[in-house]
Amino acid sequence: MATFVLVPGGWKGSWAFEAVVPLLERAGHTVHALTLTGLRPDDDVATVATANLDTHADDVLRHLDRAHLTGATLVGHSYAGMVIAAAADRADGRIARLVHLDAYVPLDGESCWSATSEHFRQVFAAGAAATGYAVRPPEGGDPRRRPHPLASFLQTIRLTGAAAQVPRRDFVYCSGWDRTPFADLRARLDADPGWRVHDLPTGHDAMREAPEAVAALLLAQ
Repeated sequence: MATFVLVPGGWKGSWAFEAVVPLLERAGHTVHALTLTGLRPDDDVATVATANLDTHADDVLRHLDRAHLTGATLVGHSYAGMVIAAAADRADGRIARLVHLDAYVPLDGESCWSATSEHFRQVFAAGAAATGYAVRPPEGGDPRRRPHPLASFLQTIRLTGAAAQVPRRDFVYCSGWDRTPFADLRARLDADPGWRVHDLPTGHDAMREAPEAVAALLLAQ
């Protein structure tokens, strides 16, 4: 049986995977859904203001340590593609699989800011204008979303190459939304024999729109 660690993207918490978790558990697997530092309801201003990409990678690594996890599958949605890449690079071989669910797959020295599109850079900048440290959620969407630490979008990632040694790496491309920043990334990974590329005809929040399809991809051998 597999162990899944599910990491939500920008503005979201563990609740983002609430429809997928029971499907994986019903199939007999162990599932850990995380909420990253700065996105928890009781986080204070200082915590939100200082949380960055390293903080979020450390959240994942600390969870691996506390739960004594090895051979885990890390699943990152959207921004959390940055997080699982950073965590896998530092996890000393404890990761068996990476799944980037409509998520960034960074190269060394990239940030979420540099890897995304101009549209989303404008979203980040406008969303942070009120505080200078937290990006408010875009209009609409789940009311449980919280302001996201700006520093985590801006910090560049440092990769040693260890993440590229994870035995299995999957990228899930959600084709059913107009402003996707991942089209070029899909083409890059499709040409890389180290990656398996899958397509879902959903919007960005596939785990909410099509939880059964997401679970099926995660359960595929």
